[in-house]
Amino acid sequence: MTFYQAQFILTELMMLTMILHVFTYKGFTLKQKVWFLHTFVAIILCSTAEFLVHGIPYKPSMKSFLTVITILQFTFAPILGVLFSGALGVEKQKRTAVFLLLFSFAIEIVFAPSGKIFSFTDAGYTRGSLFILYGFCFFAGILHLGFSLIKVGRKFKHRDRFTILMVIIILIAGIIPMTWFKVNTTYIAIAICSCICYIYYNDLVQADNNEMVQGIQDHIISSLANLIESRDTETGEHIFRTKEYVKKLALLARNDGIYTRELTDDFIFRLYTLAPLHDIGKIVVSDSILKKPGRLTDEEREEMKKHAAAGGRIVREVLDGISDKKYVEFAADIATYHHERWGGAGYPEGLRGNDIPLSARIMAVADVFDALISRRCYKEPMPFEQAVEEMKKESGTHFDPSLIEVFLRHREEFRPN
Repeated sequence: MTFYQAQFILTELMMLTMILHVFTYKGFTLKQKVWFLHTFVAIILCSTAEFLVHGIPYKPSMKSFLTVITILQFTFAPILGVLFSGALGVEKQKRTAVFLLLFSFAIEIVFAPSGKIFSFTDAGYTRGSLFILYGFCFFAGILHLGFSLIKVGRKFKHRDRFTILMVIIILIAGIIPMTWFKVNTTYIAIAICSCICYIYYNDLVQADNNEMVQGIQDHIISSLANLIESRDTETGEHIFRTKEYVKKLALLARNDGIYTRELTDDFIFRLYTLAPLHDIGKIVVSDSILKKPGRLTDEEREEMKKHAAAGGRIVREVLDGISDKKYVEFAADIATYHHERWGGAGYPEGLRGNDIPLSARIMAVADVFDALISRRCYKEPMPFEQAVEEMKKESGTHFDPSLIEVFLRHREEFRPN
């Protein structure tokens, strides 16, 4: 297999793969897909023309056919950069592409018949004295793409200047051998760069979309937390204290070698972020129960218990569609199961031991501890040391004993300022 054959096959395979991805990918608009398809098809056409001229044995009888093919190649090659600029979302590229296409075609029609840009003799292809005109148009298209990459990058928060530099270096590395040494590596370089640009742009879009989604999630969580606080000031303050407790307890547990496999950075971040939703179900509880200054009756207590299951349901309804399933279920687990007990006497499902999600077990420790040391409308705050002893007594019945060991070992970390 010759160099030109290998280069042609690799270029075509890359472009066909990219075309297939464009058809199946759902992250771009129809307009963007059309631009990308035009770009990849144009590269295929130009690469095919290059191969027909340089990659197969030349015969003088093919002179007219190869002349037409080369005119088309020299006409379309300069607009590759403009086509890709349109795919990257730069405005008004259609007008630029048409202008450059007509300009380069006019040059070919005027000068190609005289052989001043290129010609086919009995010996084969040769460059003419005005070949530099084609080079000028081609470089103009590449330069246009470079400016487009910079322009597009400014729209995104996560742009990577090194990627743009890498694209420019690869293009230069492909163009120099063609210009000075007549080694035609240009289209393989363009194909590689188009793949890099496609992936780079896709990454930019995804990174910004993910940040936007995260911003929406954070706003929803904050709004729901504020909604709880508007119903019950004590609960509102409680949710912001407990989010700090759960983070602290999770980090200390991991440092002590407890649940190290489960307590990843991502787990702790989600726990900290979603902990404020643990009491979201209280919005279904009436004010007469939620703000009652005395003890609840058995009937009122049963009504209050409904907030756990309601919390999980509300979280799923609110976050479904804007968060991935694991994120939604993580939030729902905290809201639903933070009143379950290690010994199985909790609610709403009476789960026992490790059947209770770890996130909810950590939340239970923080939730009860803060309730003990805080003033409520129905009680005075409990002294810190007494609260610690109460937590210790409930180890293995209410709370995960491993987590309570961590809590007791680092009790001073949880002492209120």
